Amino acid sequence: MIQEIGNRRSIRKYKEDKISKKLLEEIIYSATLAPSAKNRQPWKFIVYQGKEKEKLVVVMRQGINSEKITHALMKEWAFAIPDAENTVRIMEEAPCLIAVLNTNQKTPFEGIENEKRIVEICDSLSIGAAIENMILTATSYGLGTLWIANTCFAYNELIEFIGTDNQLTGIVAVGAANEAPPKRPRKALRDVVEYR
Repeated sequence: MIQEIGNRRSIRKYKEDKISKKLLEEIIYSATLAPSAKNRQPWKFIVYQGKEKEKLVVVMRQGINSEKITHALMKEWAFAIPDAENTVRIMEEAPCLIAVLNTNQKTPFEGIENEKRIVEICDSLSIGAAIENMILTATSYGLGTLWIANTCFAYNELIEFIGTDNQLTGIVAVGAANEAPPKRPRKALRDVVEYR
């Protein structure tokens, strides 16, 4: 598994090759094996391919265009909209998109009480572990992935399209990589670890 961790890259260019249902189920099954706070398993995965994927991408684009005008959700992050627009190009190219929902939480754009915030943090960490399992499993099969968080710029439109009030944590693009990016620099252990 250390090899998969070392080989994993964020892939932004994909080949058209389709992914079999069997392989997708293996990737998602690995996500369900992740640890979760109080064993709540707060995840749901919705797989988009073909025409349905195309519709999802259109909704993402429309939501970003709306946010570009209104700045209703992410006013202080308006500078990141061009990056979100590039994400749409990546989503168009990837043969498969997996929407990841937090089934215990609602929109992140409303305030909640302290206790519920702690549960939300724990559920988000659990889902992060599940997504990491998916990404590493995909890497072990020679596939590329991209963990997409720019869904925040089109959050309401995506939620309506998906047909849920569960919290959309993000989308994972999966497919055969059409690039081989170099390893990104990492902070040295001495800068991130403290022994006491």
